[in-house]
Amino acid sequence: MAHPELYLKKNEDKRLRKGHLWVFSNEVDTKKTPLDGFSAGDMVVIKDSTGKSLGSAYINPNTLVCARLIARKPSQKMGTTFFTDRISTALNFRERLFPDKPFYRLIFGESDGLPGLVIDRFGSVLSVQITTAGIEKQKEFLITSLVELLSPEAIILKNDNSQRQLENLPQESEVVYGTMPETINIEENGVKFQLNAVDGQKTGWFYDHRDSRAKLASLAKDQRVLDLFSYSGAWGIPAAVAGATEVTCVDSSESALSLAQSSAELNNVQDKMHFVRSDVFEFLKQARENKEHYDVIILDPPALVKRKKDFKAGYEAYRRLNHLALQVLSKKGILVSASCSHHLSKANLHEILRSSARHIDRHLVFFATGSQGPDHPIHPSIPETEYLKTYFCSVSSSL
Repeated sequence: MAHPELYLKKNEDKRLRKGHLWVFSNEVDTKKTPLDGFSAGDMVVIKDSTGKSLGSAYINPNTLVCARLIARKPSQKMGTTFFTDRISTALNFRERLFPDKPFYRLIFGESDGLPGLVIDRFGSVLSVQITTAGIEKQKEFLITSLVELLSPEAIILKNDNSQRQLENLPQESEVVYGTMPETINIEENGVKFQLNAVDGQKTGWFYDHRDSRAKLASLAKDQRVLDLFSYSGAWGIPAAVAGATEVTCVDSSESALSLAQSSAELNNVQDKMHFVRSDVFEFLKQARENKEHYDVIILDPPALVKRKKDFKAGYEAYRRLNHLALQVLSKKGILVSASCSHHLSKANLHEILRSSARHIDRHLVFFATGSQGPDHPIHPSIPETEYLKTYFCSVSSSL
């Protein structure tokens, strides 16, 4: 049976023809195809104003991004075969990237042809985030496919994120297959970590900084390191393993710091580690007042600009953080400054660092940059898939 049709206004097909997968509600010809005629999660065929097919999509008439393309052919259906094909392709690519260790982001939404879906693999445990009604409606097929392909010990649906609220979906996490092990341990860049896939942030781990964390570890020997917004120690613990003399992890979450402590013990570096539960702004202000200085500072905050309308306040927060961090950095120190906010561009972060260094009369140069790891591939037609940017800065006294 053919999918119902969704017509676009004249000239609103350009982005899709360039390769993007999203349709915004204001691009739909609602006189010809009223949005209230569709139900959330339905399959549709997208047509331009002349009636030419642009592909198959699922729809949610109640959201700003009201349709997401899943195939360029008009008759594509979602089911076990569809998911098996897409996930098999993604799995083959990840296994080439990480042939020895099954610890990676398996599915990265649009970049893997599965908009609205993120899957992280923690060995035999799969952590799944569904953020759209279209994927939610097909989740039984998705779970069947994952079980057949990977024979996991457990699958958890991490559905406690705010994006689901926009799609009017329940925000509850649940184990939908198997039994969760008492502890989950992963390995990244030769360092072991314990994580909490049930109650942790997002999927329970952040694989995206994998390459940048390896670079930081190579610079940490004999250094006093400060890991801000440390979460469960993904930056700080490798620094300690690599020979840092002292590492301080600062985060507002007691449970995250508890995980970091467990991971420090897994790697026998607990004697080098200090775990401080604090608001990072307050910690930095106190460190400045106490004239504390660190040789290496990692500044990796959560997304402070989640929407365009948050840009001004978020930009100011990034500026204040970098300004404060530079004030407690040693005279010949290294600052690693990152942003995972898509709406804060690399150029924005560049300017924040430039202006912050000039404001306190420090000589700052960039000696390396970082982006998201290869298991978070960037779709060339979808700017939203490129979100992570990192600057490695060498900072000294003014010239």
